Amino acid sequence: MTLLHEELTGKIIQSALKVHSALGPGLLESVYEHCPAHELTKLGLSVRRQVDIPIVYDGEPLDAGFRADLIVEGVVLLELKAIDKLAPIHEAQLLTYLRLSGIHVGLLFNFNQLRVTDNMIRRVV
Repeated sequence: MTLLHEELTGKIIQSALKVHSALGPGLLESVYEHCPAHELTKLGLSVRRQVDIPIVYDGEPLDAGFRADLIVEGVVLLELKAIDKLAPIHEAQLLTYLRLSGIHVGLLFNFNQLRVTDNMIRRVV
């Protein structure tokens, strides 16, 4: 069995590793949003930043202020953090965004780690 969007998520992870290797931990989250987006765009991938994710309730889109950090190729949602430690609320945020957006694959990175892939979370809904 192959993972959903395995090749694409591999490219995303490699881009995150490249950015983290160049910049290291300790910067603001916005830095870690711009740089992976740049790397992925250089690979010819479609990247959208700060994408509004409405709640659709009773047939109406409601703006709750939810914004995905990055959406790659319209099929993988990225949430990027630069904090001491991920908490369960961060995974809940990723899962909420996946369900509301209809996107099935999500990645959660914390760039404030010695290795960006430590504690990386990949979820499929």
